[in-house]
Amino acid sequence: MLLPFGYFELILAALCYYCLTGFRQRRRIMTDWPFLAMLPALVRNISTIHDRCAQVLNHTGGTFLFKGPRFFQMNMLATVDPADIHHIMSSNFLNFPKGEEFKEIFEILGDGIFNSDYELWRSHRKLTSALINNMKFLRFVARMNTEKVAKSLIPVLDYVASKAVVVDMQDVFQRLTFDTTCMFVTGYDPGCLSVDFKDVPFSRAMDDAEEAIFARHIIPKSVWKLQRWLGIGKEKKLKEASETLDDVIGGLISRKRKDLSQGVVSKGEANGVDMLTSLITEPQSFGDEFKYDDKFLRDTILNLMIAGRDTTSSSLTWFLWLVITHPDVEKKILEEINVIIPTSEAGSFKLFDTEETNKLVYLHAAFCEALRLYPPVPFQHKAPVQPDVLPSGHRVYPNMKILFSLYALGRMKRIWGNDSREFKPERWITDKHMIRHEPSYKFLSFNAGPRTCIGKQVAFAQIKAVGATILHNYKFEMEEGHVVAPNVSVILYMKHGLKVRVARRRP
Repeated sequence: MLLPFGYFELILAALCYYCLTGFRQRRRIMTDWPFLAMLPALVRNISTIHDRCAQVLNHTGGTFLFKGPRFFQMNMLATVDPADIHHIMSSNFLNFPKGEEFKEIFEILGDGIFNSDYELWRSHRKLTSALINNMKFLRFVARMNTEKVAKSLIPVLDYVASKAVVVDMQDVFQRLTFDTTCMFVTGYDPGCLSVDFKDVPFSRAMDDAEEAIFARHIIPKSVWKLQRWLGIGKEKKLKEASETLDDVIGGLISRKRKDLSQGVVSKGEANGVDMLTSLITEPQSFGDEFKYDDKFLRDTILNLMIAGRDTTSSSLTWFLWLVITHPDVEKKILEEINVIIPTSEAGSFKLFDTEETNKLVYLHAAFCEALRLYPPVPFQHKAPVQPDVLPSGHRVYPNMKILFSLYALGRMKRIWGNDSREFKPERWITDKHMIRHEPSYKFLSFNAGPRTCIGKQVAFAQIKAVGATILHNYKFEMEEGHVVAPNVSVILYMKHGLKVRVARRRP
């Protein structure tokens, strides 16, 4: 969806349109105009920005300097060079924090792990790692994920199948992962995945916030700050979204404190506990770096909610679409699933758990391939503290934005071969029928270096269990004429959703 522009953006867009239509003979990858620099090309291509980045970076060898108008300080080095990525994310990690501009753009995340650098980040990572690797939490995740699939996802799919209606599976997955993430983090099930598809203000607020955050990446800082001050445009939506998120999270924290004080929730439940319960009842287990007050709990919950809800639902959506549109891949997945099913359960409806899906090599490879082509977070950026020279030979300076296009990275011929745009799970399987390891600076979907995603294994466990269950038990068919294209946001969703018809494979 093309982001609506405010007054100042309209002026810039008009100037860009004049330049582009008046000087068509000046054809380059991205024309550097007097005064406006490359801003006209950015405005012109914003609705297809991810594919345009892939095209430019393939043409330029993997690194490209975008020049913005000098008065807006928008210069930015875009790179998908694996050597550059390794240098920035690993070997010279300390010189490339997220920086103050990143924190300003993502201010809604507060002082959580995604906005943090240096000692604060280390403390957050230590805390998050302890939470995720807590055996009580892992037991809780396994139980809640299975229950949610059985009691919410399956009834919804059965309902739409019985009614023979079109359903948006992107919406279904967003509701599923919102519910499960809320349960994992706070212990409460908001119940937004149900046959009535009720409105969920919190989820809608997250979508609005993410679109506004993306707008801050392409609109000059002085402009979006003025919009924020005036309370107009995307900044108005961001403010409203922030208020909604604060109200909901604040209510969950208050409810948890009350339930704990009244013994409604026990910190020693045999079936495991959620993260919020652990943070409130066992802060001494995670160190004394934080106050564990409501502000800290709010920031931690929101960061974890975004990480769990958005990335997982995006992964499932693109995976399902790719499988639907590649019948040969679907056939191989189903054949592999049938091999691990006991003879006594053959031909019957079945839910899959983590232990079973760990045996599904081809399914795992298909998810890796989907993540390569459609990474949930399509880009990220850094800023050097000290001047540096990247392995590609490009000089970078303090406060200069360096952008990684993860979307383009998966489409680079020089990295993935001439078939880089093809969906081929086989590229992830070795001759010994094991998952091929690819270095993180080549496959960046789970980040790289010290910031490598802590929840990678939990995420894979959830998406493989859901993927195996729905493909084994249901057939999906695209709605005729439905167009699939990436949206324009900080999370890679489908612009028009994933509209399909569903049918049961088995009684």
